[in-house]
Amino acid sequence: MLVPTRSTRRMAVLTSACFGALLLMPMTGGSATAAPELRDRVDYVALGDSFAAAPGVPSQVHQACARSSRNYPSLTAARLTARLTDVTCSGATTADLAVSRHGEPAQFDALNRGTDLVTVTIGGNDGVGFSKVLKTCGELSNSQPAGAPCREHFTEGGRDRLLEGINETAPKVDTVIDAVHRVAPRAKVLIVGYPSLFPHDGIGCASSSAPFAAGDFPYLRDTTIRLNAMLAERAVRKGATYVDTYTPSIGHDMCQPAERRWIEDLAPRTAAAPAHPNARGEAAMAEAVTRALAKCRSHAKDSPAHHAA
Repeated sequence: MLVPTRSTRRMAVLTSACFGALLLMPMTGGSATAAPELRDRVDYVALGDSFAAAPGVPSQVHQACARSSRNYPSLTAARLTARLTDVTCSGATTADLAVSRHGEPAQFDALNRGTDLVTVTIGGNDGVGFSKVLKTCGELSNSQPAGAPCREHFTEGGRDRLLEGINETAPKVDTVIDAVHRVAPRAKVLIVGYPSLFPHDGIGCASSSAPFAAGDFPYLRDTTIRLNAMLAERAVRKGATYVDTYTPSIGHDMCQPAERRWIEDLAPRTAAAPAHPNARGEAAMAEAVTRALAKCRSHAKDSPAHHAA
C-alpha cells in the first residue's frame, strides 16, 4: 500500500519491531513451535471494532459488543497457543478505546507491561464511517443506478469528504499506537487492515443485496484502499507492523457467489452482519495475522542483531 520510496523504511521498522515477545511465541498450523514452557508467557490483547469482533459470527460471547468466539483474534490465539484477552467491540472508534462502553472497562485497560502481543483493527468508524457511507450510497443509487451518485455526493464542490475523513483519522491512529506502546512497552503491535468489501476490478454486481450504483463501486473500493494505505503508513511511522487483509481477500468480496464470499452483502446468507466478514472472512484475517507474525519472526532470525546475539 505504501509508495516504493518508503519500502526500505517499512522493512527496517518491520524488522526492528520483530524482537522481544515474538521470538517466544509458539506457532501452530505448520509453523515452528516454541518450547512448551514458554507458552504461558504469551499474553495477547485484541483491540478494535466490528471487523475484529465479528458481529453475528457464531458463537456470540458478548452481546453488547457483538463479539464472536470465532473472530480473528480467537482464531489467531488458538494458532499461537496464546492467552487471549479479547476486548474488541462493534462500533468502536479510536476515541472509544480509551473510554468505558456498554458497562465494560475501556479497551486500553486490558493492556499492561506484561502484554506480549496486541492486534488493533480501528479507524473505519472514524472519518469514513462505513455503516453511514453504505447507507447513504444505497439510498442514492436509486437516482442514478448506472451513474456514480455516491461519489458525486461525497466529492461535491471538488472536495472528497471521505478522503478528508481518512486524513483526519490518521493522527487519531497515531494516538492509539502511542498509547499501546506506552502501556505495553514490550508488546508486538499489529495494525490489522480492512479486507476487500467491494470487487477489486471495480465492476459491481447488479443485486438488490448490494444496492450501489455501478459507478460507485470503484469509488467505494478506492476509499477502502486509501483507508488501508493510511493505516499502513501510520503503523510504519509509529513502530508497529501493518497486516494486509485486503490483498488475500480480493475475489471474496460481497459481490461474489455465496461459496466464495468472505464479506457478506447487505442481505447476508449467513449469521454474519451485513458488509462484514463472515466466518470464512474472519478465518482469512487470522491467517493473514499469523503469516505476518511468521514473516516477522523470520526477519528477526535473519537480522544481523539476531546473529550477533
